[in-house]
Amino acid sequence: MSLHHWSLRGRIVALCAMVGLILVGLGVFAAFTAAEHNNQLDDVLNRAGPMRAAGESLSTAVVDQETGVRGYAITGRDANLDPYRQGRSDEDAQIKRIESLLKPGDQAIRDSLEQVKNRIGAWHREVAEPVIATVQRDGVQAAQEQIEAGSTTRFDEVRTAIGEMQGHIQVLRDKGAQAAKDSSQTMVAIEIIAAAIVVLTGVFLLLLLDRLITRPILDLAGQVRRVAAGDYQRHIESRFGVPELVRLAEDVDRMRQQIASELDEVRDTRQQVEWVNQQLQSQTEELTRSNRDLEQFAYVASHDLQEPLRKVASFCQLLQRRYAGQLDERADQYIGFAVDGAQRMQRLINDLLAFSRIGRLTSGFTDVDLNKVLGEVRSQLESRAGADAAISWSTLPTVEGEEPLLTTLFVNLVGNSLKFRRPDVPPEVRISAERDGDEWTFNVRDNGIGIEAEFADKVFLIFQRLHARDAYDGTGIGLAIVKKIVEYHGGRIWLDVDVTPGASIWFTLPALIGADEPGEELQTREVVDA
Repeated sequence: MSLHHWSLRGRIVALCAMVGLILVGLGVFAAFTAAEHNNQLDDVLNRAGPMRAAGESLSTAVVDQETGVRGYAITGRDANLDPYRQGRSDEDAQIKRIESLLKPGDQAIRDSLEQVKNRIGAWHREVAEPVIATVQRDGVQAAQEQIEAGSTTRFDEVRTAIGEMQGHIQVLRDKGAQAAKDSSQTMVAIEIIAAAIVVLTGVFLLLLLDRLITRPILDLAGQVRRVAAGDYQRHIESRFGVPELVRLAEDVDRMRQQIASELDEVRDTRQQVEWVNQQLQSQTEELTRSNRDLEQFAYVASHDLQEPLRKVASFCQLLQRRYAGQLDERADQYIGFAVDGAQRMQRLINDLLAFSRIGRLTSGFTDVDLNKVLGEVRSQLESRAGADAAISWSTLPTVEGEEPLLTTLFVNLVGNSLKFRRPDVPPEVRISAERDGDEWTFNVRDNGIGIEAEFADKVFLIFQRLHARDAYDGTGIGLAIVKKIVEYHGGRIWLDVDVTPGASIWFTLPALIGADEPGEELQTREVVDA
């Protein structure tokens, strides 16, 4: 896989691994350098210095020996040989000390030490021991003459050999000091190189982040801002950067495409809504014109038609009263038909006017106590109910609505129950209510003749009659008025076709917000003759 496809994490891990390997290498090299530096300091401090001191002590021991031999030769006393004897002891100790500090690589010092030992031995054999023997055998005079006649060459050779050895020791010291200095400089160079690597790594990492993260993100943000400004068709891409940002740009572009697609759908939907609104506006205008026509018709029905209709009904009744019995039977029948038709037309017009006024002429909604309404309904229907009728209801709630319309609603429902009673069966009407969420559900149940299931929807249509006019009076508009009142108050109404005997009509009305449910105490009202 090429470097271009490396992830940001992979690149940083590779960079850190490479720098770590370099720093580990430098650390290992620094450890070896430090160990060598310690060895070099050990050579300077713990070997070259003590060997040089031992060489000085050896030189002093040799001088003490020479001084002791001369003193013994002059005085002949044995006590004067103590410096010689002590010098021989110090000589052996210092030579052993130097030999203990030597390493296999110190061959020059070792050779010079052998030269010192050989020359000291030669001086002992050829100078010191013969002088001591002469004193012991021939006396001090002979020993002095022997010393004066002898040469100092052997002793000078000893001192020269010791000096040469000290020179080699000094060379070892200087070499160790220089090596220690060089190793110190190497350690400093290693530290500088390590610091430079860390700094360069940090700079490279910053440049890498700027090249692979900062600039690509700024470029991506600029593209997103242009899309947010309204250029939804602009393709979003990451032209450079790590694979993570490339994938992020692809995800953002897919989101842009989804938003653009949904926006197109919203635009299409808005156009459709605008078209529908235009159609609704046209229909509203048409409905407004129809309402104006209906209002005009209502005005005509309530004024222009009522007056000639009243005249027709009045004159037909006058004819009926004045000429009743004076004409033949068929003429009386025709006059009766005319009077009945005029009266029925008046009732139809009045009911139609009442139907058209629902929701158009309003007094405003108020809180209506339905218990009070049922009391009013009972009073209105008392004469129609008869002595054996019973109207009962549970405690009913208070709802929001127009009291006159709600009174008309119950008058029509209860009136229908009383009208369509079964022969020889006392009519019973029961009204109940129960809370169902945000609305009240009401039921008006009677024990009358009932309604067939096939007429469940037909009964709520205007001017729909299920019986002949001579069987039951009325215009057939009562339940249509009830349905319109219920819907005007935000409810719905339906017929329960599964009950027998009698009819059961359900309807709903919205409940007052925060109103509590009334108790279930049954309040019974029986309508009796006064």
